[in-house]
Amino acid sequence: MSQGLTYRQATEADLLTLCELGQPLNRLHHQARPDIYTAATEHVGRDQSHWLPSLTNTHQAAFIAEQHGVGIGFITLQLFDPSSPLMQPLRACRIGSVCVLEAQRGQGIGRALMGIAQRWAIEQGAGDLRLTVWSFNEPAQRLYQEMGYEIRAFEMGKRLDQEDDSPNEGRVLP
Repeated sequence: MSQGLTYRQATEADLLTLCELGQPLNRLHHQARPDIYTAATEHVGRDQSHWLPSLTNTHQAAFIAEQHGVGIGFITLQLFDPSSPLMQPLRACRIGSVCVLEAQRGQGIGRALMGIAQRWAIEQGAGDLRLTVWSFNEPAQRLYQEMGYEIRAFEMGKRLDQEDDSPNEGRVLP
């Protein structure tokens, strides 16, 4: 691992750093799905409302990887307790975002952040760690599978502004 590399829990003082570090994620997601994600912007402060809950909510956290005191990666987490008579009572933790700057990839920083997330989730009483990854993000999928994550479900979607070829079944008719 690189010299001068440290990891710590992020604080509100790190808000703009998270905004800056989130820009590669913004670009990746916008490039693949511009119909869903807005473009990255030079005004990184635009994203403060997105990242702030990870720094201020009691059931959320963010951790930063720094090299010589400069942020080079981060991970965000959120605890939740599903409450349904159909579900087992199991506190879970969801990884929201993970990003390592391109110049620092391949050094184990993402793996280390994932390990920190796992330890934090366990310390918070979570019995399950979950994440969602887009089908276009194959490098992330490989990393997660190498780390023991399994595919549990597929999320499917359909744009509603496109012509619908489905039959009239299920439609409410006048």
